[in-house]
Amino acid sequence: MYLVSVTLHVLAALFWLGGMIFLAVVGAPVLRLVEPRQLRAQLFDALGRRFRTSGWIAVGVLVVTGILNLHYRGFLSWRVLGAEAFWRTRFGTALAVKLVCVAVMIALEAVHDFVLGPAASRAVPESDAALRAGRRAALLARVNAVVALVLVVAAVQLPRT
Repeated sequence: MYLVSVTLHVLAALFWLGGMIFLAVVGAPVLRLVEPRQLRAQLFDALGRRFRTSGWIAVGVLVVTGILNLHYRGFLSWRVLGAEAFWRTRFGTALAVKLVCVAVMIALEAVHDFVLGPAASRAVPESDAALRAGRRAALLARVNAVVALVLVVAAVQLPRT
């Protein structure tokens, strides 16, 4: 069961992080070239809505399998997680970095998906409000991508400690 859980965890991470990177590096730059601008806004909205649903399902799978993985490895107990010495180990430090990155990413993604994205979709295309919301959403997506890279580095270190 541990291998099934790890496999699902890795696949969900690939989907979520890969999707975000694809949207940032390929999807958004291509969509910025689409004319007329109203069609561009509709395509951004449709793409965002479609990935939002799939992405949040992947996040749910990541949370559940992450907890299961800690359980299967014997780390999911207060005796371990409550021990200060655990968090000073290389594994504990990598896990802490990974968990902080996950929390930050989920928070940023929630603001992006449920606040800024809808605000940009509701705004009149090319209005000041639409441009501001779009810039904020893009900045948030870039910050999230950097946090994702830190998360991947921490995740790669976990089994190697």
